[in-house]
Amino acid sequence: MATPRFKRILLKLSGEALMGEQGFGICPTMLARLAGEIVEIQGLGLETAIVVGGGNFFRGARGSAGEGMDRVSADHMGMLATLMNSLALQDALEQRGLKTRTLSALEIRQVAEPFLRRRALRHLEKGRPIILAAGTGNPYFTTDSAAALRAMEVKAEILLKATMVDGIYTADPKKDPDAKLLKKVSYLEVLERGLRVMDTTAISLCMDNSMPIAVFNLLTPGNLKRVVMGEDVGSIVSE
Repeated sequence: MATPRFKRILLKLSGEALMGEQGFGICPTMLARLAGEIVEIQGLGLETAIVVGGGNFFRGARGSAGEGMDRVSADHMGMLATLMNSLALQDALEQRGLKTRTLSALEIRQVAEPFLRRRALRHLEKGRPIILAAGTGNPYFTTDSAAALRAMEVKAEILLKATMVDGIYTADPKKDPDAKLLKKVSYLEVLERGLRVMDTTAISLCMDNSMPIAVFNLLTPGNLKRVVMGEDVGSIVSE
């Protein structure tokens, strides 16, 4: 059996990825496909940490801007949305025989373990994928920033950013037919050109700690495995 390029990864999934063709909530077909791909890479001996967004239910920044809500309250609602997605993903993985743990930055002990770094590392060492919910537990921080932070905390070798396009483009490929795919790009170039990879806090944190970011299209079946096997898929952000 082929050996993965990485031993420990952090996978960042957007909440929108779980919607599939729906406009809201969780698509059972998409959830099942994602769970199957995660089970497949876990079978390669990988140690997997996962951060899931909550945009398919609620976005804190959008709620505070569009609906006039207090930003802190709106962000806490967004954190709870990530917890709903995390529990759904955990259930899908465990239905496929993969023992999984959800660790939350907000303490909700009835449904998830509190995030403790040593406990998270122990789960990974025992071969259990971990789903890290509720962002950083602090308002004003996105789940992108949470993914960057957690990648460093669990000592991941790479942060995998799953998107709806084939990688990093010079412009939005859905709006600009002349947009070009960038296979390799530096952290500074992402910041200077305003490339929409992750928010600036997340990019800066990865840059300061030399954490590479792989950006790939989640909608293409099998791409997750291709990335962890080291195939030339998507784009890479590094030094």
